Amino acid sequence: MIKTAKGMLFEYALSLPPLVVAFDFNPESLTRTRTVSIDSSSMPIIDFKTPGEANRIAQGASVAAETISFDILLDATDKLSDTSDPMHAVAVVSGIEPEIAALRSMLEPKVSGPGPFQIMSSLGGGGQHAHERDEHLSILLFVWGTHILPVFMTNLTIEEQAHLPSLKPYRAKASISLQVIESDNPFYQVEQVQRMVMSTANLLNVPLPF
Repeated sequence: MIKTAKGMLFEYALSLPPLVVAFDFNPESLTRTRTVSIDSSSMPIIDFKTPGEANRIAQGASVAAETISFDILLDATDKLSDTSDPMHAVAVVSGIEPEIAALRSMLEPKVSGPGPFQIMSSLGGGGQHAHERDEHLSILLFVWGTHILPVFMTNLTIEEQAHLPSLKPYRAKASISLQVIESDNPFYQVEQVQRMVMSTANLLNVPLPF
């Protein structure tokens, strides 16, 4: 039996508490979306005959950052039934609430804490009003196979599907949307290189015209 690699989301920062969630990642679907906006007023003439002219015409188009959406299943059933599992005791008491708490905290605004650490704004704001705090969202790293993408989490929907007698959830579906941070950072640079290599390898799938 081939073991499925785990996916992971973790915060790219020294944070209190540390935020990381690992999950069995083999979804029925993963959706990648990229949209292009066309400003027709900036390119009233769209005639072109050569690739050089096409590049000039394309200056009227702008590309939004790629978004990635998928569902994951969080399930403590195996941990609950296997007393030898080192996480059995945690699952009996808390189910999957630790994983859910970590995901929810990834969307919590953060502020600078003691030393190099950052903490959730609701814990570190003190008596300041919200507009006086230097709040920022978490930069996350989405690990998926050979890909490590810097992202913002833009949407999180959690559907709790089964509970312990204590009402702690032990099974839930999390629907997650991410926006890739397409900037000059080492993770996205590696992703671009991987994409170029795979695009070149795709030529092997293209039949010769003669």
